[in-house]
Amino acid sequence: MATENDRKVIEITGEDRLHFLQGLITNDVKRLEDGAVYAALLTPQGKFIVDFFLVPGGEAILMDVPASQAEMLMKRLTMYKLRAKVALALTDRPVSRGPGPAPEGAFQDPRAPEMGWRAYDGRPSVEADWDAIRVALCIPEFGAELTPDTFILEAGFERLHGVDFKKGCYVGQEVTARMKHKTELRKGLTTVDIEGHAPVGTEIVTEDGKTAGTLFTQSGGRAIAYLRFDRAKGVLRAGDATLTV
Repeated sequence: MATENDRKVIEITGEDRLHFLQGLITNDVKRLEDGAVYAALLTPQGKFIVDFFLVPGGEAILMDVPASQAEMLMKRLTMYKLRAKVALALTDRPVSRGPGPAPEGAFQDPRAPEMGWRAYDGRPSVEADWDAIRVALCIPEFGAELTPDTFILEAGFERLHGVDFKKGCYVGQEVTARMKHKTELRKGLTTVDIEGHAPVGTEIVTEDGKTAGTLFTQSGGRAIAYLRFDRAKGVLRAGDATLTV
């Protein structure tokens, strides 16, 4: 059975579970009434820690997280729990996914319909070229485009329905709101055309040698790049590869 072995599920129960998460994460947990929710946990300085999906699970909320971050996230959530009536459990519940509309019992990926569905009931995954889909839609992934230096608005979280500006306070909210309302984004992720190939993390430079950004996931002649928008003009280079915006 093919499942998403790089994912883990944290089960959150207790009568305070909604209120507990609402004060921590970037999105509005009330959206769980409509299905899966995409969100992130930030530092108080507004920097990215980890992204995840939340789905309703009866008397629990299921948190679908990168497996490599599950133990860290459990410890961080426990630190924030204090006296809240909440219980946390790291489960062995399988995660599966597939393209197209969500079948019965599965959840549509809240970032974009093209990202298919996710399920937590043991059904097999359906294969797809997820990197190609992500690159075409400029959807970042933990460990590639999403790093501890990331500001979520530069990573497109507003476009991907991963942040809510009306829900009230959460950790890192002040910096995120200031970036939304008081500044114009000068840097961010975008999809570029690429000829050739260069390792993820390769520096992107302009024709006159100025640093313009960083190259990330590549697929089918396109790539996700983090760029300074004022320098994202003309022909750019990343190692032996040529990029055009």
